[in-house]
Amino acid sequence: MSHTVITTTTTMTRTSGESGLNLGYTRTIPGLLKIGQLISLLIAFLCVRCARGWPSWPTFQYFEVVTLWFFVAFLIFFLMHLFRLQAKMPCINWPLTEFFHYSVGCVLILIASIVASVKSSGVSALVAGSVFGFIATFLMAVNLWTSYSVACGPQSAV
Repeated sequence: MSHTVITTTTTMTRTSGESGLNLGYTRTIPGLLKIGQLISLLIAFLCVRCARGWPSWPTFQYFEVVTLWFFVAFLIFFLMHLFRLQAKMPCINWPLTEFFHYSVGCVLILIASIVASVKSSGVSALVAGSVFGFIATFLMAVNLWTSYSVACGPQSAV
């Protein structure tokens, strides 16, 4: 009696499109907007943090907290897109989550920038921080507008 043994070896290879790092995202409009937001929020935070002689202590503490909080939140979103982590957590509606964060961030940073610009008393670092806060608000509004079609736009029938 003869026996036949068949062995099968399966190997998994990744193509360049399936790699863990999505560097192409940094060249898209949403990726560039997120990079711009991160840079402007970081500069706004550092301008206010390094300024001497705050004329209104609670105003600039609020500005620091809001800019740093949304810097960290948007950095997490950027890294999730960069490493394609949304696919690993399908239970969360990521476009809607980002839409919510951008909505809240846009309003809170706009309020912080307006109050900081009014209370800056001509201190150039505080004025610069509020200007970068306005820039971050504008970039968030653009990102909010572009993500609206993904999160809340018309759905195609499949």
